[in-house]
Amino acid sequence: MSMSEEVRLAAGDVELTITPRNGCRIASLRVAGDELLRQGERYGCFPMVPWCGRTDRGRFLNGATRHQLPLNAPPHAIHGTGRDTAWRTARADKAEAVFTYDLADPWPYPGRVTQMVELTDTSLTLRLGVETYGDSFPAQAGWHPWFNRVVGGSAVGIDFAPEWQEERGDDHLPTGRRVEPRPGPWDDCFGMPDGVDVTLTWPERLELKVTSREPWVVVYDEQEAAVCVEPQSGPPNGLNTAPRLVTPIEPLETATTWSWRRL
Repeated sequence: MSMSEEVRLAAGDVELTITPRNGCRIASLRVAGDELLRQGERYGCFPMVPWCGRTDRGRFLNGATRHQLPLNAPPHAIHGTGRDTAWRTARADKAEAVFTYDLADPWPYPGRVTQMVELTDTSLTLRLGVETYGDSFPAQAGWHPWFNRVVGGSAVGIDFAPEWQEERGDDHLPTGRRVEPRPGPWDDCFGMPDGVDVTLTWPERLELKVTSREPWVVVYDEQEAAVCVEPQSGPPNGLNTAPRLVTPIEPLETATTWSWRRL
């Protein structure tokens, strides 16, 4: 399969398009003809890996070793390198596909990232794995979907019950304080210790649930065109505040499922 090809999956009246060359993002998700994702090469749904959200001034420590990442959202480094990388298609069937890429500069450690995509007529399951080829290193993984605010003439509502909200500083990073969840609009990280569970409802069209066993979700709904519900393995700046080590015997593995029903 050539690297330029889109990968298309289908199940019932659901069609999914993945663009491996463009960060292995889901470019389109259509349910009964309705496009759920904002269109455009920066949108759709992209994997955030090997870190999620902003890393403070692009710096992180691994043990005593200090690393500096490029500042692609000055003054910070944002959303990892996977979205800017051409991935390889390892396998693609009618409703399942697997993609990989090798971690490389500017990420300082060699390793492999795998994304698995499984589609049914009522759900989409995405899995990310991060393995090291050598030294252990901290990492994060998650997804950044841009859901269309309006689908079929119906504007979305967001329903979730987080246990806390990470207080956001003027630098857009969590301060380390947990506060009572506040009303939106949001560009904020929330704690859901029993697992991410967020319901998007386009009245009289579709209900879609975003779930994950991870306890962290970022909700971004400050844009007119789209809303983002981002399950991730750690909070923004988590390479520094909540490092999860990828070791030769323990990869980082995370998953999310979107399930939907027609209304």
